[in-house]
Amino acid sequence: MFTFRDAAPLPLEAGGELPGLCLAYTDQGPADAPVVWVCHALTANADVFAWWPGLFGPNDLFHPGAYRILCVNIPGSCYGSTGPLSPDPATGAPYGHSFPVLTVRDIVAALERLRIHLGIARIHLLIGGSLGGQQAMEWAYLLGRTCERLVLIATNARHSAWGIALNEAQRMAIEADATWPTSSPEAGDAGMRAARAMALISYRHYGAYGQTQTDPSPRLGGYRAQSYQRYQGEKLSHRFNAFSYYRLSQTMDSHHMGRGRPSTEAALGLIAAATLVIGIDTDVLFPPEEQAFLAAHIPGSRFACIHSAYGHDGFLIETVLLSEVVGGFLREVAPVALRAASPGRVPE
Repeated sequence: MFTFRDAAPLPLEAGGELPGLCLAYTDQGPADAPVVWVCHALTANADVFAWWPGLFGPNDLFHPGAYRILCVNIPGSCYGSTGPLSPDPATGAPYGHSFPVLTVRDIVAALERLRIHLGIARIHLLIGGSLGGQQAMEWAYLLGRTCERLVLIATNARHSAWGIALNEAQRMAIEADATWPTSSPEAGDAGMRAARAMALISYRHYGAYGQTQTDPSPRLGGYRAQSYQRYQGEKLSHRFNAFSYYRLSQTMDSHHMGRGRPSTEAALGLIAAATLVIGIDTDVLFPPEEQAFLAAHIPGSRFACIHSAYGHDGFLIETVLLSEVVGGFLREVAPVALRAASPGRVPE
């Protein structure tokens, strides 16, 4: 894991600034190999090989023997980048509730600082799903031809009223936690567990619960689906915090390609990268019509809709299908000569 520190304040879209910036990131593969930059989703981190195996790995489509693969833990998160549990330079205490709302554009501005710092003149492929896709889209708009190829998975041009409502319901669960008003790093933990259980229903699909959580016998109480929801909430509480969860859900809500521009369609029309848009047929959080809209307005883009029993989470699970679709796209769109497989760079 590497760390980038920038003492210059980061101006924020909603006003104000973030004083100084720290970004935790991974950078693996030959320095002169084609750059693949991954934008991660809500609760992920910079280690793309850990959370996207099957697509990223030594034997997968994207491997550090042929590509230089970068992924950054986004600001507002809790895996090494500046976030709510980071010390506020003004007080020395953790930001906590005072950490500002960062928009997708603010996050992209932070990523752009790192790109310039690393001297990366061309991004061979920019890829992301869900909130990661929102970042990749906004960044590709700004990068122009610096971004050569773009893959957007299970994402949208603006966050929907449905998605915002789901996020607000989760924030209400966190707010209902009696510990939330405190400044403790564990504030809102029980509320976050409930929020995660809510979110999981939108990440999955009716059929998936039917297949995996239906009780084998008609017993009364102690249902499998109950324990599954509680397990998922507990699991997240061991690796995340409510402050980051709360703020990053607001970041997702902020996504709107048309804000301050002539229109959403016009903004999409200025994306210069060769683009592949992928939807998931059972996704209820980012339904396929949202990806079809992207493909209809990004010039020359390709659209594919894959089948998954897992709903929105299919973008993390269906890596065999994704490898086929993305691999085909890369073969069709001006392929570059890749290096022979060689050991990747080892982070310091």
